[in-house]
Amino acid sequence: MPVKNRLADLQGEIAAWRRDIHAHPELGFEVRRTAALVADKLREFGVDEVITGVGGTGVVGVIRGRRQDSGKVIGLRGDMDALPIREAGAADYRSQTEGVMHACGHDGHTAMVLGAAKYLAETRNFDGTVVVIFQPAEELGSGAKAMIDDGLMERWSIDEVYGLHNMPGLPVGQFAIRPGPVMAATDEFFIDVEGKGSHAAAPHESIDPTVIASHIVIALQTIISRNLDPVLQGVLSVTAFATSSKAFNVIPQRVALRGTVRSHSPQMQDMIERRLGEVARGTAATFGGTAEIRYLRHVPITINSDEPAAVAAEVAAAVSGGCSEAALIMGGEDFSYMLQQRPGAFIFLGNGDSAGLHHPEYNFDDEAIPAGCSWFAELVERRLPAA
Repeated sequence: MPVKNRLADLQGEIAAWRRDIHAHPELGFEVRRTAALVADKLREFGVDEVITGVGGTGVVGVIRGRRQDSGKVIGLRGDMDALPIREAGAADYRSQTEGVMHACGHDGHTAMVLGAAKYLAETRNFDGTVVVIFQPAEELGSGAKAMIDDGLMERWSIDEVYGLHNMPGLPVGQFAIRPGPVMAATDEFFIDVEGKGSHAAAPHESIDPTVIASHIVIALQTIISRNLDPVLQGVLSVTAFATSSKAFNVIPQRVALRGTVRSHSPQMQDMIERRLGEVARGTAATFGGTAEIRYLRHVPITINSDEPAAVAAEVAAAVSGGCSEAALIMGGEDFSYMLQQRPGAFIFLGNGDSAGLHHPEYNFDDEAIPAGCSWFAELVERRLPAA
């Protein structure tokens, strides 16, 4: 089965929604215009229920099939928020909000779930209920959890949940997925190094925290290279280094380091967190200083359930002619919170030879719309067969 004819016919209309969303990007939980557009479209489609304000600014639509004998409920998720990036592209629908753009394709994700909702509301060729989920604040890593905390899974009795993300570099309309861990946990750390300040001309009177912090930055790299099993994947990056004094002739009292850790198992998280503290404190003590550490576990690992992932791959192959195995990705995705609550899967949809995600020249490829919409719709019809 290739893409569904009805969804191919709707491509231009769905692309117009996508471009309107692209031209009016919104950040985090402040996706009020986008949420209103989504809610209006769902009502226009005749879905059975439209609920706004879920998890702050999330929107939920309920579509009941022709039959309800199965009693099963499937959730389809699209994310709505943009990024604080100044768009460099020249499209006629480019961002009208200075310093904000859809640089990750959430405009396309939202539009494709809307397209699937329109088709499913028209056909209702399934036995059960579909809940379409439009989520804010994925880029903050907290929108999915906010909707869950607001009762998303329980209020609508969701049994399984599915989502997708576009992937630059994968051919347009092609899919990739893997069972088990697929995207990393994203943790954050802060290290406050305390020394003893002095005049820069009298370093012997100091305990120089810039020297201590520099050694800590280098020493932390050994955690991945010497403590992590080399067949596993992990990332530890120090991304900020700030001294308490900006004067050129002062050795400061303090240095603040900040960074991120990416890993694919709780055991890896535990080891890296433990070793980070040991290395930072030990290195600081070697030079006569101290180090205080804060380690925050942010977005959890995205883990696809085996059987839903296999079905998702079968549907993708039916829609596009094939589905490749996705590589492990070190980026994070807060859809992971939903997969902690219910079985389901997260798949990647090719965006072709485009700029990369979070790049000022990125743009979602509208040619991927029929495949993405068809994947959502066919997934529902296979998981909730009407006959």
